[in-house]
Amino acid sequence: MSKETSFVAGLEDVVASLSEICFLDGREGRLLYRGYDIHDLVNGGASFEEVVYLLWYGDLPNAAQLAEFNRSIATQRSLHPSVLAFLKEVPKDANAMAVLRTAVSYAALFDPDANDDTMDANLRKAVRLVAQIPTIVTSYERIRKGLQPVEPDESLSMAASFFYLLNGEKPDTFTERAFNTALILHADHELNASTFSARVTAGTLSDIYSAIVSAIGTLKGPLHGGANEQVMKMLLEIGEIDRAEAWIDEALAEKKKIMGFGHRVYRTEDPRATHLRQLSKEAGERVGVTKWFEMSQVIERVVKDRKGLNPNVDFYSASLYYSLGLPTHLYTPIFACSRISGWTAHVLEQYRNNRLIRPRAEYAGPTRRTFVPLAQR
Repeated sequence: MSKETSFVAGLEDVVASLSEICFLDGREGRLLYRGYDIHDLVNGGASFEEVVYLLWYGDLPNAAQLAEFNRSIATQRSLHPSVLAFLKEVPKDANAMAVLRTAVSYAALFDPDANDDTMDANLRKAVRLVAQIPTIVTSYERIRKGLQPVEPDESLSMAASFFYLLNGEKPDTFTERAFNTALILHADHELNASTFSARVTAGTLSDIYSAIVSAIGTLKGPLHGGANEQVMKMLLEIGEIDRAEAWIDEALAEKKKIMGFGHRVYRTEDPRATHLRQLSKEAGERVGVTKWFEMSQVIERVVKDRKGLNPNVDFYSASLYYSLGLPTHLYTPIFACSRISGWTAHVLEQYRNNRLIRPRAEYAGPTRRTFVPLAQR
């Protein structure tokens, strides 16, 4: 191959598209959505809905625009009866991400704009995807527990609605604020694996549901969306604070990967971890169980000392979610409930300035083999 098409494993640092949606500064540890620093969005009290609007439309909404946008999402949370019926037929022990992937694909068949690929129709479909993915996740969770799905409450924010749909009770102020922050922090992250999958699918001019199903299937992989679940499993296995340092040292000696550390882009602390660390601390104190946070701090210190690695977004989100009472098998679906905002933003951007994404592979096999007829082999 020529220099211009040389092989780069994992496409590391290869620029594959122009985008105005998200900027990562790996050296300074900055994450910007449409030019707004996530620290300013979180500290300024932005709602997740404001961030979705920002990602889609390029700027923050005014009060009237936000009220209308909130209404458009809240009124689309209910699932089509056929989708609910499908969820009731799914095996109760099915993987939650596999259920979400299939349910989203199934929901596409009943979307009133299914055969309309204009930008206005795609925006309406994006609203339904953002609104209904949390309903799919929570409805299946209740069904598998033998409970009836909860009818959505249109008065609730997206953060509050998730807990209401999951538990049948409105969350307290802290839980809503903490989860709203987590949704914002997970909303987009440039060309991560699932977003790239969505853009590749959209680049063929396939429909937006197909692009999102591609993204969900990619997020399902443990090297992408499942890290925070693995972090919590590690914390539960360690069990006690005074066992943490020795456990990590032993794991490192055995060359095991410690989930929740390091990042392909950031060379300093992941800016999302800054907020999640504080929320994990507050959540633990609030429920009177601080050992998960304290254990996490020990692990952070040891890994940074031994390996020079900083925690990423997955590390403290694990203990935060656990303290909020969220089951570990829902951690990756919750990721999807947030990242659907970024996925749809990137799909819409791909449609606006589309070029088929068709990279090359560097061939490593033989080139001059001689064909032998079947009778002679």
